[in-house]
Amino acid sequence: MGGMDADHADPADLEALRAAFDVDSCEPPLGWEAVRAYEAERGIVLPEPYRTFVAEVCDGSASGPPDYGLLPLVEMPEDWGDDRPQRVLAKPFPLTVPWLWEGDEGDPRQPEEIDEAKSQVFDHGSIVLGTDGCGMYWHLIVTGPHRGHIWNISGEGAAPFGAEFGFTTGSPGFAGWVKHWAAHEPWFDAV
Repeated sequence: MGGMDADHADPADLEALRAAFDVDSCEPPLGWEAVRAYEAERGIVLPEPYRTFVAEVCDGSASGPPDYGLLPLVEMPEDWGDDRPQRVLAKPFPLTVPWLWEGDEGDPRQPEEIDEAKSQVFDHGSIVLGTDGCGMYWHLIVTGPHRGHIWNISGEGAAPFGAEFGFTTGSPGFAGWVKHWAAHEPWFDAV
């Protein structure tokens, strides 16, 4: 997985994360007790370095990334909608490769099966880090084979962030995603 370690926080990554965020626009960190309570309640362990970041550095920031700011751990984007299914973080995120469902007439599944699969992409095994607007959400995968990776999920499809997936030159994972943003690189700079 490109050297990404979702179980241990690299001190250099934490330093880069501290440097990337404007301290004045950060929400106070949650602390370890609150992070562990959140994890226990949902049956997950947040991937590093995000876990240490929200416990010790910053629980959300108005300055981003993404464009509309990094959401606090327990919040959802304002445009997410109240009529959506319950999010289940302990159920594995179902994808390991991009899926462009808009315009995919070749999918052999029934429309109900496709809708259920899309619902799982949006609501299983991830936390929502924030939005770039227009229904483009950034998710941190917390359960499943892609744990620790960042995915961009929108009405058109879902794609992982990281150079090995072909859409960007950025490194995978939360630290790579933030570093790419802090360098003022466009998200999809390899297309």
